[in-house]
Parts: sequence; C-alpha cells; structure tokens
Amino acid sequence: MTDTLARRYVGASVPRVEDDRLLRGGGRYVDDVRVTDQLEAAFLRSPHANARIVSIDTRRAREAPGVHLVLTGADLGPLNVPLPAFVPDPNMRAAHTQLPLAAERVRYVGEAIAMVVADDRYLAEDAAALVEVEYEALPAVVELSEASGGPGVVHDDAPDNVAGLVEDSTGDADAAFESAPMVERLALSIERSLASPIEGRGISVEWNPQRRRMHVWASTQAPVALKHGLCRILGLSSDELHLEAPDVGGGFGAKIMVFYPEEILLPYAALRLGRSVKWTEDRWEHFVSSNQERGQIHRAEVAFDADGRILAVRTHFLHDSGAYTPYGSDVCFNTVTHVLGQYRIPNFKATAEVLFTNKPPVSPYRGAGRPQAVFVMERLMGAVARRTGRDVNEIRRLNLIPADAFPYETGLHIKAPVRYDSGNYQAGFDLALELLDPAAFRVEQEAARRDGRYLGMGLATYVEATAPARSEGCSARLEGSGKVVISLGLASQGQGHETTFAQICADELGCRVEDVVIRAGNAGGQDDGIGTFGSRGLVMGGNAVASAAKEIRQKVAAFASDLFEVSPADIVMQDGWVSVAGSPTTRLRLGTVATLANPFGYPGTWGAEDDPAVLDRVRARAGDHRPASQRIEARAYFEQPDMAFASGVHAATVEVDPGTGGVRILKYVLVHDCGVIVNPAIVDGQVLGGLAQGIGGALLERLLFDPQTGQPQTTSFMDFRLPTVDDIPDVLLGHIETPSPLNPLGVKGTGEAGVIPVSAVIAEAVEDALAPLGVRIDSMPLFPDTIVELIRSAAAAQGQA
Repeated sequence: MTDTLARRYVGASVPRVEDDRLLRGGGRYVDDVRVTDQLEAAFLRSPHANARIVSIDTRRAREAPGVHLVLTGADLGPLNVPLPAFVPDPNMRAAHTQLPLAAERVRYVGEAIAMVVADDRYLAEDAAALVEVEYEALPAVVELSEASGGPGVVHDDAPDNVAGLVEDSTGDADAAFESAPMVERLALSIERSLASPIEGRGISVEWNPQRRRMHVWASTQAPVALKHGLCRILGLSSDELHLEAPDVGGGFGAKIMVFYPEEILLPYAALRLGRSVKWTEDRWEHFVSSNQERGQIHRAEVAFDADGRILAVRTHFLHDSGAYTPYGSDVCFNTVTHVLGQYRIPNFKATAEVLFTNKPPVSPYRGAGRPQAVFVMERLMGAVARRTGRDVNEIRRLNLIPADAFPYETGLHIKAPVRYDSGNYQAGFDLALELLDPAAFRVEQEAARRDGRYLGMGLATYVEATAPARSEGCSARLEGSGKVVISLGLASQGQGHETTFAQICADELGCRVEDVVIRAGNAGGQDDGIGTFGSRGLVMGGNAVASAAKEIRQKVAAFASDLFEVSPADIVMQDGWVSVAGSPTTRLRLGTVATLANPFGYPGTWGAEDDPAVLDRVRARAGDHRPASQRIEARAYFEQPDMAFASGVHAATVEVDPGTGGVRILKYVLVHDCGVIVNPAIVDGQVLGGLAQGIGGALLERLLFDPQTGQPQTTSFMDFRLPTVDDIPDVLLGHIETPSPLNPLGVKGTGEAGVIPVSAVIAEAVEDALAPLGVRIDSMPLFPDTIVELIRSAAAAQGQA
C-alpha cells in the first residue's frame, strides 16, 4: 500500500453536502433548540457610556408575572469576577475584562447589569424594565484621537486611558529616514465596524439535576474551549457538561470571545433553577453588546529613493480597544505584522498605543487588523508614486518580494519570528494586471473625463497570516455500514467543513465522499480542539482529518492483508472497496472489513458483492487462526510550528458621481493564493463572501457614537447598511497555488482573504477618479457625504492656493 495517493476529490468542486439540508430548512440553530420546561432570559443593559452605579433595586422585577430569577452582580457572589482574558498579553499594562454583571461601574452603553429569567422572553424583558438603577454619570471617552489626556477616564488604573503599548521593528528605520532622499507622511484612519452575522449570539442550556448532566448549545466559534472554561468556572467535570455548536449562522470573529457574560450567566441560571434556560441576542443587542473592531488612527511615513524603491516605513498608531481588552493587543499585533505585506522593505518601525474608550469591547472581526495595515501600506505606495511621478503599479512591482526569496524572513518578532512560508507574489501581481487591463482602462478613463465622467482604478496587494493556535485534534471511526465518522471540535459557520473534510478523508481512505460523516462543533464529543477563527479551520482541522484517515487506512490494510493473505503493500482501497493489486475482483467492502475486524461486530452482515472466496476463508479460520480483532478507529492531532501565509491581489475600476458622492464599482479583480485548493467552488465562495463584507466596510457600514455622551447612533440596519446584491459587481477571479511546506496537505487559510485589501483598493480607485479635482483619500469608510465634503475641501484649498 503506497502513501502516494491519486487524488480524486481534493482539487475538485464537489457540491457542498450541507446545502440540501440547509436550503430545505433543515438547519438547526440555537434558537431552534426546544427542550422541556424551557425558560428564557433577558438583560437590563446600561444606558450610559460611563457611570457609577449608586444603587440597584430589583424588588418590582422579582414580583413581576412569570419571573423565576433576577440576578445582579451582588447575587452572583464570587462568580462575579472579571471574565477570563482570551489572550493574556505582556504588552498590556492595564488589561481589563468585564464582569458578568456590572456591579459598581458601567463603561459602555449596552453593558449588562441584571439578568431576568421568566416563562418567556416577553415577560423577561418586561420585568427587566422594572429594575431600578441609580447612576452617577461620568465624562465619556468617545473620540479615539482625544482618548489619551482627555477629561474622561475609563479605568482608574489607566488615567491616560493607555491600556498597552505594542512595538516592533526590523533594520534601523530611524537611520534610514535620516539619510533618505525623499520622505512622505500621511495621517490615516479607519472607523469601527461589526460582524453582523445572520444569526446573532445565543445559548441554550438544559440541566438535569438527577443525572447531573448539563447540555449546552451555543452559537460559538470555539465550542471546546467554551466547554472547558465552563467546567472550570462552574465546578463540573467534562463528563457532566456536553457543549456543542449546532449550525452557526455566521461568526466572523464576533463569536470567538470565550467568554461573553451571557455564556456564563445562562448555565449558572440553569444550575440555580434546575431548569432549562435560553437566550437569543436580538439585533439591537448585537449593535450595543457584541464586540466590534477596526478603529485605528495612523501617523505613517515612508522613505524612498528617486526610483521609488522603499527604504523604510514607520507608523505610530492609536488603536480603539473599547471599554475592555479581552484580546489584549492581538488586533494591533496583526496590524503591525501585516503592514509590510508583499513588499521587501529593509527598515520598519511600528508603535501602537492600545487605548480605552467608552465603547463596546474590541476583538478580531474578519480581517482582524489586517485591513488597516493594507490601507496604510497602499496609501503610502500612492504617495511614493505621486512624489516620483511614476505609475503606482510600477512602484509596487519594483518593491515586491521575489519568488526565489521564500521562505522569507520579515525580521518582525512580536510573538515569534514572522516568516512567510511560500509565495509567488510577482505571478499573482501579473495575473491581476492581466485581468484588469490597465492600458485599456486609461483610454476609457480619458474618454470619460472628456464627457464629464469620473472613472478611477485602484489596486492593493496583501498577505494573510493563517492558522494561529498551533494544534487541532479529531477522531475517526470506520463502521460496519461502510461509513467513516469524523468528529472534530471545530465549528463551521458556513465554510463548508462537512464537504472539504469529507473530500480529504475520502482521498486518504479510498472511500466515497458520501460515505464520510462529519460531526463538528463537538457534536461528536471530540474534546480536543481550539476553534474556527483566523483562517485555521482547513489548515489545522483538514490536516488532522488527513492524519486520522491515513491511520484508518493503515489499519484496514494491515487487517485486510491477513484476510487476503497478501502483503499490506498489495492492498488497494478505492470507492469504498478493499482489493488486491492486480486482482480487482478479489475484494471486500470497507464496511465488511470493519465488521470482521470488530470483536463485537456481527460477521454475517457482508454483502452479495463481497468476494465469496475470501469470506469462505474467513469462515474456515476460527479461533487463533483468525486475524487479531480490533476496532478500526483513530485519534489524531495536527500541530503546525508557524502560521502559513496566504496572499493575493485585488483591483477595481469605479465611477464616482461628484454631485452625489455615489461610487459604483465597474469591475473587480481578485487573485488569491491559499496554497493547495481542496474545493475551488468553496474557495471562490469564501473570497467572494469576504469581498462583499469588504465593500460594505469600504462604502456602506459605519458605527457612529455621540461624541459627548458615547450613545451609539447606529443600532439597526436602518442606519447601518449592509451590502446587497446591487452593491456587488461582476468579479474576475484568478488563483495562484504555492503549497505551504508547513503541513502535509500544503494548504493555507482563505477565510479572511476577500475582505482584507478592499478598503485600500476602493480608496485608490476613488482618489484616482477624482484626481482632476485634487481629492486625497486618507480615511475609510467613504460615504457619499464624505466624498462630497472632500470635493468641497479640495476646491476650497485650490481656491486659497
């Protein structure tokens, strides 16, 4: 039996096995969970961004109809301590996580103060409104640019509101700037956004006090981590608590907190009441109490020579962490380590100030600090092009890391050396330009300008560090039915895990995709796993599946070789059959082999197509002469020493209406390298979905807060507009495959690729379109009123000049 397999499924666009069930309404989400005697919870949330709690009176709420439990911070006792930090961080000098229920202070509008459990959600919300809280309002810290040194203080141990400092460098940037022929400086900013999955957060808990058994269903990206944490907090053994993520309607980073307050409070309430309890986040709650991201302000500068070769880059930036720091400086780390992108830049220095504000806490949202990094780097590229008078894409090409430089050491090392494992950036860049056809566009642009129309072109390159958290486990079992059951802790939120993992297993084991059953999200009881985030699902989970399937194949071959009386090297597995090389009719079904191997299996369940001669030999061999019995199962773990780096190039052409500020995307090009592609259709779906989110973040979505009070002003989709089909242009897709040397499958992640460079692309395209008007783009997102104001400001500046 050779380890070199002919791939039948990996690389093919196998239709998603999940889709039939989901499209027919057969999905099961947390809010679909119905158990006996289920109660529902609602929360009283702070109306103030920054205030002291003087008193809380719950008497009226406790007496309300249908109420079973009212909890405040005082009622929780020793449970009401700061929630665990998902990422403990030495860069933080004043790290804070929130309490399950605020007790003495609230620090953002939406922070939970009390929980009410009642017969249904309506009664619970009515009772929550009866909780009386007296507040002493404090100055709110709202504007990121004024957070340090302003009148408001979020946490008393950080009077300047500085939570932490992140610094990293390579080479000697200061010296390079001292001697550089040319220098350009920019002030750049990106505003906050949030995940907005179709399904909000939710948790349903069933507690059986007689059996001491708790079953938790949670809409989470990390079911195993959440389970282990709850066991520690609640004092339950892992056998007493089963937690699974059923179908999850989108995550995008918002569901990888571990812990949100609700994830502790609902299980605690179930224990207190001996009843089942559930809570489903409504859309208003998502806007005010789910984590957010993106807000950064950069002072960036670039040193270069007359040819446009970049000598050094420096950036000092402010990062809006919100009221708490559950992820420490993780988003800043991502920004710092991705600024250099695909460019060979010998000298670099970055300093990030992590600042507290009175807004919802920050944790990674799809892209996770990388969109900000690409926006900064590509804006600097544009500045270099203007100064040198050269085409910006020629500046990019001049500075690209060459294909023979991999693995490429960036010289950065905040947590570990940042090393690009593989890539061919020049090939991806050339393919993007070929699909974009800049020469033809420039002809069209000139003609349009003569007609009073404003067309523009933009491009951006990027890298994406994928597969953080270095290990993942899974288990596999070959059953007598011929089915292979794979159990993982990874939860899918639409990535197509059931399909891609089945493709990998089928190729390794020589079975059919339809005979592979994937139990993910801890539904199969797999307690070894970290989670689905950071584009790690396929890299970590896929390689764990491949390892487990390979072990199953080896066990099948060893057992079958005795049945067939040949060497294991002569065993062939294909399409669910086990046969002998050169004798394809001498065969047994995989399920028959599993049945014969299982000491508790019923040996009379073979099929009519099994080779009767082999079965006769099995019947004739009894006792010690039968091959040693064994269950054909495996447990595998995959560990990867470093992150794999995906990469890509996006480009677009747009038309801008200077009267209304409207932007219409005419053409979009997307070239991507995620290493070996397991399922091209699923990869295309991932990058296109990311592109839609990126367009939303560039042109449509913006979270506004009252600058004095911190009151959120965008709390529904009436004010926060998501992209629709009308906003998505036709897209030209291209793929480059540079296998990663870090894992056997050669794969890299692809979950965040579509969103990362979009703001940079749109900024350059709009600026290019409005170049005759002297407009410069230095902030995102670009709303119509923003563009109109930029045009007015540019006209005023030209008039003054």
